[in-house]
Amino acid sequence: MHHRQNLVLMGNEAIAYGALTAGLAVASGYPGTPSSEVIDTLLELTASGKINRPYIEWAVNERVAFEICLGASLSGVRSLVTMKGPGLNVASDPLLSSAYSGVEAGMLILVADDPGPYTTQTEQDSRWYGEFAKLPIIEPSDPKEAYEYTILGYELSEKIKLPVIMRTTTRVNHTVSDVKVKEFVEPSYTPSFSKNPKRYLRAVMTWNRERHGEVLEALDKVESLAEEFRLNRVEGLGKLGVVCSGAAYTYVLEVLEKNKLLDKYRILKLGLIHPIPKKIITEFLKEVDSVIVVEEIDPYIEMKLKALAYDEGLQVKIMGRQELFPRVGELTPDDIESVIIGRQFKLNNVALPMRPPPLCPGCPHIGTYMGLKMGISRAGHRWGEIPIMGDIGCYALGLNPPFEAIWTEHSMGASISMAVGLKAAGYPKPVVAVIGDSTFYHSGITSLIEAIHKDVDLLVVIMDNLTVAMTGHQATPEYELSISGRRMKRLDLEKVVRGLGVERIAVVDPYNYRDVSEKVREFIHQPGVKVIISKRACAILEKRAGIGQVCWIDPEKCTNCLACLKLTGCPALSPLEGRVSIIESECVGCTLCMQVCPYNAILVRKIGVAKINV
Repeated sequence: MHHRQNLVLMGNEAIAYGALTAGLAVASGYPGTPSSEVIDTLLELTASGKINRPYIEWAVNERVAFEICLGASLSGVRSLVTMKGPGLNVASDPLLSSAYSGVEAGMLILVADDPGPYTTQTEQDSRWYGEFAKLPIIEPSDPKEAYEYTILGYELSEKIKLPVIMRTTTRVNHTVSDVKVKEFVEPSYTPSFSKNPKRYLRAVMTWNRERHGEVLEALDKVESLAEEFRLNRVEGLGKLGVVCSGAAYTYVLEVLEKNKLLDKYRILKLGLIHPIPKKIITEFLKEVDSVIVVEEIDPYIEMKLKALAYDEGLQVKIMGRQELFPRVGELTPDDIESVIIGRQFKLNNVALPMRPPPLCPGCPHIGTYMGLKMGISRAGHRWGEIPIMGDIGCYALGLNPPFEAIWTEHSMGASISMAVGLKAAGYPKPVVAVIGDSTFYHSGITSLIEAIHKDVDLLVVIMDNLTVAMTGHQATPEYELSISGRRMKRLDLEKVVRGLGVERIAVVDPYNYRDVSEKVREFIHQPGVKVIISKRACAILEKRAGIGQVCWIDPEKCTNCLACLKLTGCPALSPLEGRVSIIESECVGCTLCMQVCPYNAILVRKIGVAKINV
């Protein structure tokens, strides 16, 4: 790479470039949209030979990833941990302790929030963690700043010896723009670690009180460092004020430029979110008559400004998401224009059909749900009568027709724990928990330990598609070779479950849904914990490897009864033009439709050989 060059980068790519420019040595995380591409890009860049390969690997969950990076930074090397908003909840335990231990080399915590939300179970605003954990938060507004703030984040972290949180939102993570990047820096640290009980042990309460004071002293330095790094700035000379951060800043500029109002407004763009920079805000509030606060997701900055104005005896009117903007959902430039200009924007009242995301053609979860549905029926229960507790992953799409299977979806691993709760409360009917392989390794394993130890009557179905499918097919503990090329010890899911003490285990192929059905029927009324591992590679991996067959419909035998479509819901089946057909380019030859056809009208045509390696 040249000394400096212009590249067109997505925000997540810019963060990866910034980390390598800053001399990154260790990176870890757990996949979660909209953050996943950071680690993916780091893997691509280091695999290309542009820099000697640092340690860059996916971890089993966010807490583990956080602690890996904390340990690395304590040894004197720069680290980066990545996650989406709810992932920070998982990592919150070590997050709060990390302020007390501090770091030696810089540690950057990337947390990607999802206003909308578009791909997240909660519309979480992670900025509150800054105050909770007593750690600084910086927030870039576009890919260019994402690159720059990543580098500055390490400098800030090392000046105050604390981890730094960099909060992004979807529009920053996935927006693309020009970014000037510098050469990557080879990590030149010599790792070392010294014994320091007062700093690293939380077992002595007097030490904890002392460290609390030292953390607060470190935070007091952040505001002046923010001035040094120019994280906050004022633009314009008008008497109408706008305070904004993140992607909202770019929306404000767009609206003011479009309406030729830049000379009437004074903008305070905050890059430092916590601790709130009191000096520059107080000076700003004294120069304006009123303030509009534009931010994602909660009225965090708005509340801070109102409290600061009260403390300083300022009468300036401050309004934002509490009064002017929608309280939920992602802000848009139209939202901002309607507030600043007073225009109302109406969408055309065109009734659009609902398009819920389906399971992919040939998804092995289709066969699992088909078998679950038949097995519950064969065990003497109606479908919809037995609670099926769901979890986070592709299989949550089983909530849609034709299965409408899962009753709950809360947090990673909760399917098993909540099922235990139902039985602990004395729920009289059988209970089923469904969970994916990566979610099981992430958090479900501890819930299963609880169920086994308490000897709960529970059926657990682990849908093992050999990958973290929903977020981009990252590696799981069942891989022998990591995406970075590092040789790893492969875990055998059946042996792990058996080793925990489960005695009734069955491994089935979901493409043979009747086998799944038979095990469900056999297990569901038996006492104790039973586990069915429904194992088959993700259909997209099968497709990439080169599928060996596709299905086709014999029009002379087909009666158009639609059993294939109604029982599988496979998107490769099309009911257009009054007759069901198979879209060959979508079919992966799973034969589930063929298995349910009552007229033997669906046949198989061989086209190649498929082989999946993990």
